[in-house]
Amino acid sequence: MDCAPRHAADSRDADLQRAAAVEAALAALDLPTKVALLGGADMWSVGPVGAGSATGFGRLVLSDGPAGVRGENWTPEDPSIALPSPTAIGATWDTEAARTVGLLLAQEARRKGAHAVLAPTVNLHRTPYAGRHFEAYSEDPQLTGVLGAALVAGLQQGGVAATPKHYVANDAETDRFSVDVRADGRTLRELYLEPFERIVRSTRPWLLMAAYNSVNGVTMSEHDVLNNGVLRGEWGFDGALVSDWTGARSTLGCVRGGLDLAMPGPDTVYGEHLVAAVREGRVAEKTVDVLARRVLLLAARVGLLDGAPPAVPGPALPAPLDGPATVRDLAARSFVLLRNEYAGNAVLPLGTGGSAESPDGAVRRIAVSGLHASAPRFGGGGSSQVFPEQVSTPLDALRAAVPAGTEVTYEPGPDPRSRLAPASDADGFRLTAVLHGLDDAELARAEQRDGSVRWMGSLPGGVSFADLGRVELVGEFTPRESGTHRLAVRGVGHFRLEAGNRVLYDAELQAESEDPAAAFLHPPQRTFMLDAEAEQAPLPVRLLHSVPAHGVGGLFGLVSFELGYGAPAVSEEELIERAARTAAEADCAVVFVGTTDETESEGVDRETLALPGSQDELVARVAHANPRTVVVVNAGAPVLMPWREDVAALLLCWFPGEAGGEALADVLLGAAEPGGRLPTTWPDAEDDVPVRQVVPDSDGQLPYAEGPYIGYRAWRHAAGPEPAYWFGHGLGYTRWEYESLNITALEAAADGDPYRPVARTTVRVRNIGPRAGREVVQLYLGPEGPDRRLASFAVVEAPAGGAVEAHLQVPLRVVQTWDDTHLTWHPCPGPQHFAVGRSAADIRLTAELELKLPA
Repeated sequence: MDCAPRHAADSRDADLQRAAAVEAALAALDLPTKVALLGGADMWSVGPVGAGSATGFGRLVLSDGPAGVRGENWTPEDPSIALPSPTAIGATWDTEAARTVGLLLAQEARRKGAHAVLAPTVNLHRTPYAGRHFEAYSEDPQLTGVLGAALVAGLQQGGVAATPKHYVANDAETDRFSVDVRADGRTLRELYLEPFERIVRSTRPWLLMAAYNSVNGVTMSEHDVLNNGVLRGEWGFDGALVSDWTGARSTLGCVRGGLDLAMPGPDTVYGEHLVAAVREGRVAEKTVDVLARRVLLLAARVGLLDGAPPAVPGPALPAPLDGPATVRDLAARSFVLLRNEYAGNAVLPLGTGGSAESPDGAVRRIAVSGLHASAPRFGGGGSSQVFPEQVSTPLDALRAAVPAGTEVTYEPGPDPRSRLAPASDADGFRLTAVLHGLDDAELARAEQRDGSVRWMGSLPGGVSFADLGRVELVGEFTPRESGTHRLAVRGVGHFRLEAGNRVLYDAELQAESEDPAAAFLHPPQRTFMLDAEAEQAPLPVRLLHSVPAHGVGGLFGLVSFELGYGAPAVSEEELIERAARTAAEADCAVVFVGTTDETESEGVDRETLALPGSQDELVARVAHANPRTVVVVNAGAPVLMPWREDVAALLLCWFPGEAGGEALADVLLGAAEPGGRLPTTWPDAEDDVPVRQVVPDSDGQLPYAEGPYIGYRAWRHAAGPEPAYWFGHGLGYTRWEYESLNITALEAAADGDPYRPVARTTVRVRNIGPRAGREVVQLYLGPEGPDRRLASFAVVEAPAGGAVEAHLQVPLRVVQTWDDTHLTWHPCPGPQHFAVGRSAADIRLTAELELKLPA
């Protein structure tokens, strides 16, 4: 039934009413109108069709997710709540946290006027080189599926359609439009299809997105076997299947593959092409009816079809959440403490002013360094990007949280970015965007928060893309200091940059990739020098961009370019020396490091796992100057940390969302515990990573030659060097003792539901540390080695000295394996080996039991 908090009988009645309304609407539509339902009306919406009549279909708006709801406008002037990245939510191992994310996304979607959110991303962390790693939960299909299902349930409880994506095997970014993933049936079934199957069977999502890539020779928007055979035929998916944007390529192929909705519009593979195909006898009209019926059902569920009750009526909507407070709590729960030892004692939480945790180690002076302390990455780059109204920085939050008498100093260290950040008010710029028509007349003006101009789907002042000729970014620059300043142009197309009555650039910038999204997400940059003195009169600045009639703007309906700025440079050696010198004079040092939007973003895979720039040298020098050094890693995916055993404490904060700074202050000072555990294994050295290939071969194929062995199972299978930190690892601020393990075998469900439990497990753990804490109890099945896999997990909390029981259920699917010869699931031979612990490599209790499994 639909995800709504109603009595079962009421839900069945509503289902019948929706079905009747859908059939009535379908019967009243002619062929062109039915076909119009199958393609976008513009960048983000479908419809309306026949609004106000008996067959009224309201305008259905979709929005990007999964770390916030941007709505239809890609601009800082339309802010959104920025949630922690999905990798961070994966690190919570907490279904209630994932459900809360869904509820908050639904709340934001309703505020933004969106009816569907393109989330969750339930692809897997096949390799840390994947550029979009931060947007997925984990390397493990069980953890991914359970958390993804919880988020879908929360979103749809809020009356908004969830859209699990990208179905399937979109696990890297290189040649993502054309790559052909080659994987055997067992690998697909046990790993990459598994999260989607769990979500479809357990939460019935109303929408699902097909991936760009091909699988075994067939692009996913046309994959009859996986879309119609597996997704709908085996799993019972009754929702609509939408293409990834521009991912639909063939009219007949998409019809055969069961693609219901081609986005964006209005020019799609459907429209007049599909109408012609029906009239020429190449497609049966009843086939169009099947597709249109599913789109109408989606509209009915979100309350946009006349005569159909919404799946969640207004009175049943959840109580509103406090967005910033929720984000702050989620962030703290996601932080993973990897190391915490100084002179035999824990260094975190910091004992500012003396504390119960550190009575003899009071911290009166904290030396903070690293650019990520003052300019953190709150979210990943690409389509998941949102623009929060404000972002709390770790530096400001820490200064606000320490008690009076504790000094927090700051040295930014070297800038790890190779591209300049957008010019901002803080740099001395005041900027306005001016839109001009084809006849050069001014059409509209838009005040800018910074030098980044990004409009997608719509333009300020209601200006039409067809009428737009050029955009000017005009304003003034008042230098904050004297010296050689840097200005940059970033974008694709023709630009003219003028500053201080000088023309610095007047030429064309060409895209560096054939991927049209890359021109938007990762455009080229040119940098220019400008000598200017502090306190002088403001300098006029003007950046003119001629909008092309064709190309990226015409394809996506967007304008995207930036005016970048860099202050007069200081040598990296001097910046590192300043940080080390300040650290030597402090009671403790906190160094912030991380990735940049150039090294970790949608559209590009990673070439190295090393931190960009001179950040490793910064950490090494600071740690040498002050052995009581804490390192905070601000990244969405694994990075190499060659200094990890030379620092006192190591904390991962992922991309923590807009309240990440406050959450970090809470955790560093002990107001909150770092509650996360690794959702992905972190390597110690680049050559140790067992699965690395993201680049297709010369035939455009990407073989998943490792089979079902990715993540922690791949490390076991390779039998090589140990990773730096195993899947599931995390310390917290207390210690836990595992006391007992009890297992009860259950009869398998007669209906064959693969997610019904075949065993219940009770694990008793005790908090033997000095303070209340949170533990993630992890249950693995299988003998020691590469075939041991995560079966279940639970989050428990207990006060100091207290004991608590974790109750874990083992679903049938975990004790089955896919048989490629007979194309069916078979039980794993018994007896089953149960292993409970704190990570994939830290097992505390074991047992064996023969389970009652169906043949």
